[in-house]
Parts: sequence; C-alpha cells; structure tokens
Amino acid sequence: MNWNCIPGIVLGFAAALAAVGASAQPVAPPPPPGTSAPAAQSFRNEELEQLAAPIALYPDALVAQILMASTYPLEVVEAARWSKANPKVKDKALEDAMQQQRWDPSVKSLTAFPQVLAMMDQKLDWTQKLGDAFLAQQKELMAAVQRLRAKAQAAGNLKSGKEQTVKVEQQDGSTVYIIEPANPQVVYVPTYNPVVVYGPWPYPAYPPYYYYPPGYVAGPAFVFSVGIIVGSAMWGGCHWGGGNVYINHNTYNNFNRTNIGNGNWEHRPEHRKGAQYRDKATQQRFGGGAKPGVDSREAFRGRAEAGQQDIARGGGDKFGSPGGFDRPEGAGNRAAGGREAGAFDGVGRGGETRDFSNRGASSRASAGMSRGGGGGGRRR
Repeated sequence: MNWNCIPGIVLGFAAALAAVGASAQPVAPPPPPGTSAPAAQSFRNEELEQLAAPIALYPDALVAQILMASTYPLEVVEAARWSKANPKVKDKALEDAMQQQRWDPSVKSLTAFPQVLAMMDQKLDWTQKLGDAFLAQQKELMAAVQRLRAKAQAAGNLKSGKEQTVKVEQQDGSTVYIIEPANPQVVYVPTYNPVVVYGPWPYPAYPPYYYYPPGYVAGPAFVFSVGIIVGSAMWGGCHWGGGNVYINHNTYNNFNRTNIGNGNWEHRPEHRKGAQYRDKATQQRFGGGAKPGVDSREAFRGRAEAGQQDIARGGGDKFGSPGGFDRPEGAGNRAAGGREAGAFDGVGRGGETRDFSNRGASSRASAGMSRGGGGGGRRR
C-alpha cells in the first residue's frame, strides 16, 4: 500500500462528510396554507419610471383615467373585448351603450380610446403593476411621470403643436409639465419610442415599457393617432403638485349620466372582481381581493384561453383575456401566440432597446398632448 496516499484519502473523506453534513441541514418548512405572503417591497423610482414610460406623454386627463382604470384590471379586459367587438359604436351611441355596463366609470371612459384599451388588455401584467403602484404609491408614481416629462422636454421632444398644448407651471412649490389637447374636444394619442423621446435611458436593469400599435413603423420620435372626438369621455384631472388625481364632476356627470357633487376620486374595491392586491397594506386598506393562495395573474392567464375561444365563436362582448404574455418581434408581425405585434417589447430586451434608440435618435420629432374637460373638479 502506498502510505503517501493516506493524507489525500483522509482529506477527501473529510470533505465528503462535510458535504453530507451541509446537505443534511434542516430546511425551513413552507408556510402553512392560508398564511399571508411576505409584504411586497415598494416600487423603486426606476421601476416607477419604467411603468410610466408608455403613458407619461399622454394628455393629463387621459393619464388620470388610465391610472384609475388600471386598478380594475379584469374590467379592463371586459371593456377591451367589448370595444373590439363594437368598433363602430362611437360618440353618443357609445355613451348610451356604456349606461348598460357595470364597469367602473374610469374603465367605461376608455372605450372612447380603443388603442389605449388594447394596450392595457394585451399586457395585463403591466396594467396590474401600474394599478398596484398607483394604489400604494400614488404620489411617487405621479412624480415619476413628471420626471419623464422633464426629460422629454430637455431632449427637445415635448412641445406644443397642432395636436397638443404643453404648459410649465408651479404647483405647491414644484415645477410641473401639463399636457392638454389643443382642441379640448379632439384628442390625439401619441406613439413614441421611450429611449428616444426621454433621451438615453439611465436604468439598464429596468428598460422602459413601450407600446407600438399594429402596423406601426418606426420613424420620428412622435407619431399621433387620428384625432378622437371625445365628447364628455375626458373627465379626469391631475393635481401634480399634490400628487393625486381628481374628477371634473361636471363632465363626469354628463358622460355617466349621474349627479356626483365633488371631484374626489376613490378606488372602489367591488370593481376588482377578485384580483388580489399586491401588498398587505393595500389589501388591508381596501379589504378582500382574491382569497388566500389565489394568484390573480394566474387567474388572468386562466381566463385568457376562454377569451380567445369566445372571440373565435363571435362572442367578443363577453369576458376573456388575450392569449398569454407573448412578446411580439415587431410591429405588423405575428407573434408566437398568433397575435399581431403591438405589445410591450421593451422590458427585458435591452439590446433591441438600444437598437431602437440608435435608429430613432436621428429623427427626433416632438409633439404632445393634453387633458380634456377643463375645471370643475375639486382638487385635494
């Protein structure tokens, strides 16, 4: 026997014992069924800007109504399906039709903006996160919108034009950027590349969400939709200095045929329809949500297939959500799920984001938007 091998054998045996001992360390058992999950962490500033990127340059009133509606993600799905099945219902006929629906007024109002509803429907994960952030960190999220607007202006991409009017004001000691339609009755919804309009994106780990409608071709920094005659559908407002949204109750009453007497907006938990709140504090504040152990994002996915089957049968006015969370490869192309591109391509695809930035930087255009409806709301 070669005694010189003894030390090596002993050391190897000791290492093996150590490995066995390490693997034998007790593992903490999973929490018992029904136990509350750990409290969700607050969204960081870079995450809030990531979420706000696709809507920060929309008119103020539309931003307010999107934020309100995002807190009711399942009703957004219903409204998007209804809008897709009823593309010719507009103006007064649309207002009449909305009286028959039980959705929250903020969701009803977005039927006047099919492109916006399609965006929120196609990426429910983003919609729910936006709503989560709005409920838990409303002031911080609205501050993120203002930071993005400041960046767009500094990059030369936020200006007044025939579609919009941009104002810079002081509210509660802060400089705020206000975007309103040039004509209060006609709204132009912009499509833009965030890594162009906001300048170089400073958070590589959190590339911005962005939305390109079907058929969109990358070009100038700003491309406006066809003007939408909104009537009374634009009744939201943003009190940027106070970090909250409000309601122009006069316009709100006209659209919803009701008679509220103030402009305070409040979240209505009954319109969540079982979608769970992200954090314990919000759940305690509004109560309920999904039952313990139910993942609302899985509920979205479960209803997705039913929605696609319903659409195939011609029942587009019934509830359903689009198929999964696919990521289309480009505008105008079909993604793996058989859907047209036009969803959020930016998140998690930093290389493509940089490519879009390089292609778009040479053709930056500017424009902007606005809120509609005017005063009449009480600001908090």
